[in-house]
Amino acid sequence: MNIKFPINFTKMSGTGNDFILIDHRTPFLSREEMPGFAKAVCERRVSVGADGLILIEKSESADFRWQFLNGDGSWAEMCGNGARCAARFAHSQGIAPARMRFETVAGLIEAEVTGSSVKLKMTPPNTLRLAEKIEVNGAEQLVHSLNTGVPHAVLFMEDIQQAPVLDWGRTLRFHQHFQPAGTNVNFVQPQTGKGLIVRTYERGVEGETLACGTGAVASAIIAGLLGQVQPPVTVTTSGGEQLIIHYALSGQEISEVYLEGPAHFIYEGQLHEEAIRTKS
Repeated sequence: MNIKFPINFTKMSGTGNDFILIDHRTPFLSREEMPGFAKAVCERRVSVGADGLILIEKSESADFRWQFLNGDGSWAEMCGNGARCAARFAHSQGIAPARMRFETVAGLIEAEVTGSSVKLKMTPPNTLRLAEKIEVNGAEQLVHSLNTGVPHAVLFMEDIQQAPVLDWGRTLRFHQHFQPAGTNVNFVQPQTGKGLIVRTYERGVEGETLACGTGAVASAIIAGLLGQVQPPVTVTTSGGEQLIIHYALSGQEISEVYLEGPAHFIYEGQLHEEAIRTKS
């Protein structure tokens, strides 16, 4: 990499999902260099550490576009928590107004920033599959799935604290049924009223994260389709924070999907060359 250091960056958190954000409107990374750079700077203990890297770039059709990479250097089509952070970052830097549109691989995202809260209009969900019986570690489990910008599997649990998030999550993430893209895996427990508790095994992080915005959306919509909740749905994440999911249903037709929740600034800093070293 032929990069001029230091590089200014901002660290942000969306309900416990943390990201490194960089203004890349004057590019210094080629697309081929981005995965290696993301993996290096997202590695905890030896660099900044994060669940993902967000590069804000110029767009000819929207206020900006992003490049989003998971912490392992893989590309992701969409990330709800990351998108809220990107929107607030762009607004704070004067890149976009409070009401904005930006390009993602999943499609055009609309966002509105109000203080530390961001409300996203999501791209239309697709590939809905309900009540499929899938073998997980030797036993059949009832699994639902929906793509809310990225693919998600959803399983309902009686006791969310005892959910085998890492074991079943890893198995389903790489399960033949969800190949070639793989899937994120959400474990869901309905609460009285309109609420859900959701724990997510996240593809690309390869472990449980404190929150997953697109996973919260998938879980809320599937719970609504099954008659367990009505929108708006409050989702409590593993980190204890809450997201609000808005949507409309007509049979199995899903429309007007919004994800609302906080996006917090953590700190700003400069990356030096040593920050992109990888462990030997």
